[in-house]
Amino acid sequence: MATLAPPCAPDEAPPRPRRNWQRWALAVILLAAIVGAALHFGDLRQFAALLRRAHPAWLLAAAGLQGLTYAFVAAGWYVILEAGGSHLRLRRLFSLALAKLFTDQAVPTAGVGGNVLMVDRLIACGIPRGHAAAALILSMIGYYAGFALLGVGALAILWWEGKATWLLGGTIGLFLLVAFAIPALALWLRRRGRKPMPRWVQRIAPLRRTLETVGEAPSNLLRDVPLLLKVTILNALVLVADAATLWVCLFALGTPDDFATAYVAMIIAQIAVTLGPVPLGLGAFEGACAGMLRLLGVGFEAAIAATLLLRGFTLWLPLIPGLFATRRLRKWGRDGGCG
Repeated sequence: MATLAPPCAPDEAPPRPRRNWQRWALAVILLAAIVGAALHFGDLRQFAALLRRAHPAWLLAAAGLQGLTYAFVAAGWYVILEAGGSHLRLRRLFSLALAKLFTDQAVPTAGVGGNVLMVDRLIACGIPRGHAAAALILSMIGYYAGFALLGVGALAILWWEGKATWLLGGTIGLFLLVAFAIPALALWLRRRGRKPMPRWVQRIAPLRRTLETVGEAPSNLLRDVPLLLKVTILNALVLVADAATLWVCLFALGTPDDFATAYVAMIIAQIAVTLGPVPLGLGAFEGACAGMLRLLGVGFEAAIAATLLLRGFTLWLPLIPGLFATRRLRKWGRDGGCG
């Protein structure tokens, strides 16, 4: 927390468990990332080989597009905090976005781990609890709203190309239910407020604090339709930038294709990861992405290579800066600083 806490009453928890939780959570995140990298060391070698044969200019373009994804996430939080009258530099939010997305990749829990981290660090940086909760809820709604629209767009392209199947339609339909259910759950938790929670929730201190904070989100921010539209667009741009990265990867390998092909493959692969989260999203994403590229006419070897190159940019390359950003977040709020 940014402010000093009063002396603990007998029934209050001392601050040390919170610090212990942060160390424990960081250890789990680091361990998951190391184990994932170790188990897929062959993918890392393949990625290095692909980098050597790819065109450097296109690789720089792919790296720039990935940087934009973190900037869009940070910008979404920035506009929410500004609308509530809270201020935090975009550079700080960019670092938080890098750490959050890294956490979500390393420990896939439908975004819960990254969201707990985000709220906790915003509060530590002096952001009011209600505004931190609004940033969480609105960014979650915006993400799934944008994702759902892009998913419908991908299905429309597949139908237009004559590639739509009942399996793909059912998968996207199931995702749309999830995309509605998760924001609805967040809003329900907010309306529930600070009512007594089940005992099993109360035993998990970080989850308990996050749920308590969610109940403090200001109604005026949650009902701000123009603000929600901005956040939805910014979150949709994250996925569009990922699709553009895949498109650029095809060019980098000398097998150019149209953007719609990369867009559909990226969205379907991301849906597969959302519906079946596995550590670092490994396996589900590669299979779905390469399979969709192949279905849309990309050669087998090119589809595999482009998918592995994309995963290198979205997962492997951000691992090191993500680790450093996650470690640096522990210092936020100490001695009044957020660096």
